Amino acid sequence: MINQLDAALSFHQNALRVRGQRQELIAGNIANADTPNFKARDIDFKTAMQNANAGIGREAVTASKTSTMHMDSSPSSSASMNGDVLFRKIAQGNVDGNTVDMDVERNQFADNGIRYEASLIMINGQLKKMLAAIQS
Repeated sequence: MINQLDAALSFHQNALRVRGQRQELIAGNIANADTPNFKARDIDFKTAMQNANAGIGREAVTASKTSTMHMDSSPSSSASMNGDVLFRKIAQGNVDGNTVDMDVERNQFADNGIRYEASLIMINGQLKKMLAAIQS
């Protein structure tokens, strides 16, 4: 019974996890909009979801340091289910090397947030259906 409940909700659970991690990346892009040489990052949601549903990358991915000047990574800074952090394509060059386009980031942040909410609504609907089935 528990495995059936877990299976019924696992897709939306994975979607929420990947959306949450994507939201953190986009927020990081926005926070670093004025940081010289910062490269805007994102994840490929479709690939991350396929990997999450296949059971790949359930543990947090940590980055390795290639220089003593790099900051230590934390589990919350791992961006995707399988660690595939991508750099955004440059739409317009910037003198300081920063690739963050605030219009793109704001749109992606809002779109991802709406989709996160939609997943919550779908999970809520599934739980209500299950509860109704149990009570009848």
